[in-house]
Amino acid sequence: MIPHGTIHWTELNTHNADKAMKFYGETLGWTFDAMPMGGDAPYYMCSSNGETVAGIFTLTGWKYRLVPEHWFTYFAVDDVDARVEMAKAAGGKIMRAPFDVPNVGRVAIVKSASGSASGWITPA
Repeated sequence: MIPHGTIHWTELNTHNADKAMKFYGETLGWTFDAMPMGGDAPYYMCSSNGETVAGIFTLTGWKYRLVPEHWFTYFAVDDVDARVEMAKAAGGKIMRAPFDVPNVGRVAIVKSASGSASGWITPA
C-alpha cells in the first residue's frame, strides 16, 4: 500500500495530448500507451525507462474549455471519506465528493483552506 500522505499519482491535464506527448517524449524520453476511457479521448500512461511515471488526461468538451493546462497531483490517504470530513473541518472545500474508480481506488477532489486543489485517493 502507498503510505498515507505521500504523492500517489500525477497527471497532466491538457487540451492537446499529441503536442504534450511530443514535448515530453522529446525532452524526457517518455513513451506513451493509450488507455480507452469511454469518452472523447483516451487516457495516456506515461513511461520512463519502462516504469509508469504519470498520466495524461485530455480536457475535451465544453465543461473544460476554460480550464488551463496544468499538472494535477493525487495524495494517498488511509480513508478518503474520513479525510474529506477532516478537510472540511479545517476550512477546506470539497470540489468533488468521494467516488469510486474501478481497480484504482476511492477518490475525492479537495480544495485546501488556502485555495490549492489536489486529488486524495485511497488506493484499491
